[in-house]
Amino acid sequence: MEFTFSNISVVMGSRDEEKAIGKVITDIKRSTENQAEIVVVDGSKDKTPEIAESMGARVIRQKPQGYGIAVKTALLAATRDVIITVDCDDTYPAEFIPQFLQKINEGYDVVSGSRLMMATDSMVKFNKFGNETFAKLTSLLYGIRVTDVTTGMRAYRKEVIHNINWTENVGLSAELLFRPAKKGYRIVEIAIPYRERIGETKLNPITGGLKILKSILKYSIIK
Repeated sequence: MEFTFSNISVVMGSRDEEKAIGKVITDIKRSTENQAEIVVVDGSKDKTPEIAESMGARVIRQKPQGYGIAVKTALLAATRDVIITVDCDDTYPAEFIPQFLQKINEGYDVVSGSRLMMATDSMVKFNKFGNETFAKLTSLLYGIRVTDVTTGMRAYRKEVIHNINWTENVGLSAELLFRPAKKGYRIVEIAIPYRERIGETKLNPITGGLKILKSILKYSIIK
């Protein structure tokens, strides 16, 4: 079966992103010819959910419990055959969605957008060093060659999402890559640009990085 834009769900977690959410949804619609399902799991105090709903997205409201829990909820709520994750802060290029879909149609199960395969000034040096380290460690422990483990833009065949019991919160972005790899799913990276976010970041790079490292190490020894 060859998938088309009508087979795509684009999902994201959001929290107080009213400055960016409108542009993100507009870009998704433009890139999918207004055919994709858009799912937003929201824990905002601002107008993010109202803006998203007014633009046709399906919004699931929940109490803020962390990035991973929101994204996991969005992934499991998606109804289409191909599920694509993005962030709601406009850092990821929705215009690349057709390239992700093309790779799925070539037979890959997971298509991971690598921010480190392109030169970027939008990632601070500390975060870049951490991401490079995570990628090297994941490549060594899981037998795959990857350059970006914590990217927030990937495409998955729906069965990948539903065949694994996801457990991580802060570390979910990494878990969504290394656990499919461990199960033998076909994974490919494509280079994507990474833009300056709209609004303020809500993640602590040090505590978040330690939790991601713990996740990578833990699942490398769990059968």
